[in-house]
This record gives sequence, structure tokens and C-alpha cells, in this order.
Amino acid sequence: MTEIKRIKKNEDFKRVYKRGKSIPDKYIVIYFLKRDNSVTRVGFTASKKVGKSVIRNRARRLMKESFRNNNDNIKNGYDIVFIARVSIKDASYKDVEKSIIRAMKKARIYKN
Repeated sequence: MTEIKRIKKNEDFKRVYKRGKSIPDKYIVIYFLKRDNSVTRVGFTASKKVGKSVIRNRARRLMKESFRNNNDNIKNGYDIVFIARVSIKDASYKDVEKSIIRAMKKARIYKN
């Protein structure tokens, strides 16, 4: 099983945005950056464009749960940031999960 930690510092988010690659999908955008060690770190964001706090928190919860249910299939040693798009407001859990898996497969950080 992959060891997964959270990205919490703003400077870590900025590093992934600046040096990493991005993959857009219908409900999310994923930024990822290869790291030197075997620990995978993940962060989730939703800007104010997505909606008010209740909607942004729901979007982050959907992304976190989708990632949690599929984290056994993630390759080791990456910083990954998931950003909610405005279209996530009307999305169901299954839609978000499919979007996350599709984006991770495009990024080649998904094992299956």
C-alpha cells in the first residue's frame, strides 16, 4: 500500500503548480509532480468560482472520497493536487470518481 500524506503548505501547492504538469478533465484539473522519495502527497482545492463554502466543501469531500477509494492504485513518489472545476457543482460522486480516475490514467500515475 502506498504511503499517502497531505499537502498543507501554500509553498508546496505553488511548487506543484509551477513545476508540475496538469491534466484537465470535466470536473477536475490534476497537477502532479514526481518526487525523489517514495511518499505520495495529495492536496485538494476548490476556488470561490466553484461556489459558496457549502458547495466548495462538498466538492472537496467528493474529491477526497474518490481519491481515498482508489489510492491503492496510485504510483509512489508524487505530489498530486486536485482542483475542482465549476462543473463539479452538479456532479454526482460517481461522475467525480470517473473523472479522477480518467485524469490519473492520462497522467500515468494510476497503476491499472
